Amino acid sequence: MRATTLMRSLVLSASLLSVSAFAGDAISQTTKQPINFTAIGMFMLFVLMTLGITYWAASRTKSTSDFYTAGGGITGAQNGLAIAGDYMSAATLLGLTAMMYTRGVDAYIYMIAFFVGWPVILFLMAERLRNLGKFTFADITAYRLNQGKVRTMAAASSLIVVCFYLVAQMVGAGQLIKLLFGLDYSVALVLVGALMMVYVTFGGMVATTWVQIIKACMLLFGGTMVVLLALSQFDFSFETLTERAISVHALGEKLLAPGSLLADPVTAISLGLGLMFGTAGLPHILMRFFTVTDAKEARKSVLYASGIVAYFFNVVALMGLAAIIIVGQNPDFFEGGNIGGAIIGGGNMVAMHLAKAVGGDILLGFLSAVAFATILAVVAGLALAGASAISHDIYSRVIMKGQATEKAELRMSKIATIGLGIVAVLLGLAFEKMNVAFMVALAFGVAASANFPVLILSMYWKGLTTRGALAGGYIGLFSATALVVLSKSVWVDVFGYAEALFPYTQPALFSMPLAFLSAIVVSSLDSSREADAERQAFDDQYVRAQTGLGAATAAAH
Repeated sequence: MRATTLMRSLVLSASLLSVSAFAGDAISQTTKQPINFTAIGMFMLFVLMTLGITYWAASRTKSTSDFYTAGGGITGAQNGLAIAGDYMSAATLLGLTAMMYTRGVDAYIYMIAFFVGWPVILFLMAERLRNLGKFTFADITAYRLNQGKVRTMAAASSLIVVCFYLVAQMVGAGQLIKLLFGLDYSVALVLVGALMMVYVTFGGMVATTWVQIIKACMLLFGGTMVVLLALSQFDFSFETLTERAISVHALGEKLLAPGSLLADPVTAISLGLGLMFGTAGLPHILMRFFTVTDAKEARKSVLYASGIVAYFFNVVALMGLAAIIIVGQNPDFFEGGNIGGAIIGGGNMVAMHLAKAVGGDILLGFLSAVAFATILAVVAGLALAGASAISHDIYSRVIMKGQATEKAELRMSKIATIGLGIVAVLLGLAFEKMNVAFMVALAFGVAASANFPVLILSMYWKGLTTRGALAGGYIGLFSATALVVLSKSVWVDVFGYAEALFPYTQPALFSMPLAFLSAIVVSSLDSSREADAERQAFDDQYVRAQTGLGAATAAAH
């Protein structure tokens, strides 16, 4: 039972951590806190700064290239910061600090599962993504295959990932802001939705990139300040910190030893596969590789992003350890002053309590504002990825068969952005009382099972055909969706049945191999004339993937 409870908390933390969703049991029933004027003031400064950037970006966003990819003129360092900004969510800060506080080194092992997805992108994908793609990853999967059919499949899976992530993020935003700022849930949702639409509609990728860069810098600065102030209480000695943490924590010396994280190896492996390969299939992450000037800058992007994310994970780990002593031994942070009892505001408030303990209301306000800014940066990236799938893949390439004017495609992008924003707010209001953790499991499952297999096979395997790509993509999509629906996350927690039909909460271990197998078997059996032509076209694709000859270049401004 204890092992099952821990794995459930780990899967929930996956919902909280990743690329974007602070929504689930941990904050589904948050209590509205007193209005935090310091946090609101600092957040307003951030909003004013980013609106100024959006105004500047609007004058530079004249073409579809500007809107989707900032004209391909972002440097590797800038893009690395923006990718890290997209990747480090409010839940990275709050959820993992809380997990480190309660579980110790198990939380650190869990962070590594997220981190190991980046070498996959660096060594296998970054260069080919930039050389083969233009605006979306469907440009790559459909490069030598049937444009209409493959783009439709890629756009559908992209929109499922984006929409579920977006709704989970919006629900999390409302609950988190109610907790940190004292604002009503509906007010928070409308505010996030409106700002997201303004950033993306007027500023496109230029504004979105700079919002993510500023947010990443704020998050790194805030986390670093908290850690430095906390470590100063231990004479900046890691040994002193860990010895004192071990001496007061309920786990004792087991705090720094692997615990029950792998108690259920099937769920653990499935979760690990989903996190690794789901990251490499997230459309809003993949889209960022088309914003840089060339393949060299794409590789630099991953290098910078990996370094920044690794640094921040270590910051979070140190915050969790320091909180064991500074927060865990201070009765002011527990309900009724009962040390070891319920933490005021819930378990995920550990990071905020630590900020207040070491830096007072100013640092608490700053970190709260950063958490809100983080949500804005993530939803802006998601909205842009969704809008590009609708306007570039479905409207321009499938419906208009490549004949749409640039002006019409740009107009459709902005309409799609506004539409996604309205839908996200309405669904966020509808799902306020529900546990939306399953949405993130579904998003990662689809990204790992539908997007990643077809994308990696299209880049590396000459034998892939349109029929194989469609079989792999749709089987991955439907199997991942079905397994999540039949799991406890939906079948029991949402539908209310007594027992789940699928015993695990993460589908990747089952749906991803099924997608690969389907694509390979169907492609191998495909002897049509079109399949032969597609296989022969691989050599031309391979030359461009390796050299960048014919790849989209940066636009002049």
